[in-house]
Amino acid sequence: MNKTKTEVNDENRVDYIMEYELGYLSDIQTLHLFSNLVKTGMAWGLQGHYGRQANALIEAGYMDTKGVLNQELIEEKIII
Repeated sequence: MNKTKTEVNDENRVDYIMEYELGYLSDIQTLHLFSNLVKTGMAWGLQGHYGRQANALIEAGYMDTKGVLNQELIEEKIII
C-alpha cells in the first residue's frame, strides 16, 4: 500500500485493516483507518482490540468521539 495514501473508504477499508494487522500502515494511515472505523461505527463491532484502540486515540485527543481527526495535534506529533 502507498504509505502516503490516507483516504479510507468502503472500497479499501478491508485492505487497510489487513495492512494494519500486518503492521504495514504508517502512523497517519492508522489514524485515518481508526477515524473511518469510528465514523462508521465499525470500531465497536470488530474484535475488542479495535474498540480499545479507538478509545485510546480518542482519549489521547487524536480524534473526537465522532471520528473527526484533530489535525493540529496530528501535525504536532507525527512527521508525515
